[in-house]
Amino acid sequence: MLCLLAFAALFAVPDARAQDSRTLPYWMSISAEEARMRVGAGRQYPVEWVYRRPGLPVKVLRSFQGWRLVEDPDGTQGWIYDSLLSQQRTAMVIGEGLVPMRETGADSAALRWNLEPGVIGELGECARNWCELNVNGARGWVMQDRLWGAGEP
Repeated sequence: MLCLLAFAALFAVPDARAQDSRTLPYWMSISAEEARMRVGAGRQYPVEWVYRRPGLPVKVLRSFQGWRLVEDPDGTQGWIYDSLLSQQRTAMVIGEGLVPMRETGADSAALRWNLEPGVIGELGECARNWCELNVNGARGWVMQDRLWGAGEP
């Protein structure tokens, strides 16, 4: 009988850890047209930054009661409410100068486009230091080291 009560108690009380069982850190992206980054995990905390760039990749560092401590591509950290984020993997072109987007994941592959730093696209598969990127329907492969949001966080 005691075992049954203990078993029932496990399912009666929601486990806060069950809200996000992914191993930290991990990647997400901003899904809202406007996302406020706060200095703490709650609406009572001041807004530090307002993002108006859906698709911007962010690295999730911590999780607390529906809030995510995130880091943006510039290294800024703060708390964003989970409903303003998406599990859609995106990546942003980083570094100096243009980066080639190629037909396949090889230096010798045909050049499709040159991308400027700051361009964001949906991230596809990554293999042998190359990642597939979809920038508004323009698809190609980009060197992984020129993408923030690709690889292990």
